[in-house]
Amino acid sequence: MKLEFHGHDERYTVEQSLLNLFPGELPVYEPIGPGDESWAVVSCREEAGRLLVTTDLCYNGETTTAFHTAALSGTDYDREGQRRHAVGACFFQAYQALTGGRPPWGMLTGVRPDKLVTEALQAGKTPEEARTMLEGKYFVTPRRASLALETGTAAFEAAKSLGPRDIAVYIGIPFCPTRCAYCSFVSQSVERSFSLVEPYLDALTAEIRAAGEMVRENGLRIRALYVGGGTPTTLTAKQLHRLFTGLETAFPLGLGLEITVEAGRPDTITAEKLGVLRDSGTTRVSVNPQTMEDHVLRAIGRRHSPGDIEAAMELVEAAGFRHVNMDLIAGLPEDTPEGFRRSLDRCLAFGTDNVTVHTLALKKGSRILLEGLTIPGPEAVGEMLDYAGPALRDRGYAPYYLYRQKYMSGSFENIGWTRPGGACLYNIYIMSELCSILSLGAGGSTKMVDPSRRLIQRRFNPKYPKEYVERPEKTLANQADFAAFYRT
Repeated sequence: MKLEFHGHDERYTVEQSLLNLFPGELPVYEPIGPGDESWAVVSCREEAGRLLVTTDLCYNGETTTAFHTAALSGTDYDREGQRRHAVGACFFQAYQALTGGRPPWGMLTGVRPDKLVTEALQAGKTPEEARTMLEGKYFVTPRRASLALETGTAAFEAAKSLGPRDIAVYIGIPFCPTRCAYCSFVSQSVERSFSLVEPYLDALTAEIRAAGEMVRENGLRIRALYVGGGTPTTLTAKQLHRLFTGLETAFPLGLGLEITVEAGRPDTITAEKLGVLRDSGTTRVSVNPQTMEDHVLRAIGRRHSPGDIEAAMELVEAAGFRHVNMDLIAGLPEDTPEGFRRSLDRCLAFGTDNVTVHTLALKKGSRILLEGLTIPGPEAVGEMLDYAGPALRDRGYAPYYLYRQKYMSGSFENIGWTRPGGACLYNIYIMSELCSILSLGAGGSTKMVDPSRRLIQRRFNPKYPKEYVERPEKTLANQADFAAFYRT
């Protein structure tokens, strides 16, 4: 779609709105000419402290015009935010007038729509005021506004127990048995990169040791530790023991610390590995079947069967972990609403206290896009999610965190569901940006957060395992920046 701006340069706002509301359309900055059937002209002007926005929109030859006004006040930062919102709202209103569409999250394009609720509650707003804001100011549907109110309130409550020097730590293990069709994460198939595992653990152990020293020197307190991937249980029991020995030496992994490990793929789970995790103080494991339909497992490139998932869950139950999570994905290749319902029902039969329901995101570099695999449409995905919510609530689960991704089927969301007392604090911390996340390992994305200053800074480790092994100076520099953040 061709875009033209007058009186402003809110390019990012309009581009994100375009990608969200018109999937498949890309921004083009060329003159609009006769016969063009997809274009938008967004104009702004200020008069007496008010911003007047006009959007002329054409799509598939149909045209409309929308108007939006907003008061401008406060600091330059405040006024910039008000301008961004007004431009995004006007573009959304033009879209809605032209198409009649009503996306579940309205004009919101970000990853964390419920962060608005958390911030409103922290500012002294009531829950009802927060809900009204989402529906009236951002055009969120009542159902999604209620959902955001629940998860945003969970983040509001979690933030109360955090101190200014509390952090969480993420450990990345970028290896998997095979690569799933939907995946675009930095992960290596162990079959192809077995020789990288030991050097990787050498480098990771060194980074963990340095991080432990940095944390102690700066008086930081770890509130949650998360070992993810990839699939951490791709490592052998001996390698897992080595990893956790390094963690126990570097960090105070005492009683009360939340430790989560993605056991992930059931074909990597053994009683011996689970014993190592339990004896190392792991409080939560996540087993991620994604589906319990055999033909869907084959379509996404997994080598295990639904029976393997059930056998793995028996091992997990026998190991006696305090909390267990299971992941499912709505919208996988070859799946149907009926198949998703069967998968969810089978997962609920295990009685775990956490269930995470993801919506398929079409990620660049995934095999789904590269090979053009057949996936369910937005309406079918909507049916899957419409079944999941009531079914989980009937079993005593409530939503406690959510996030969105680009290119999600139907513009829906990912939701973590928990029974009372089972919430994973790490998930709340990272999704609601409540505290800093120190990320160790290849592809690690460290996020330094100071809520009091509304300040967030990021540092990135080398992306690929081989590069990570060869560049320890980069991880040390990132840790130095992390320490400096807490000295300012």
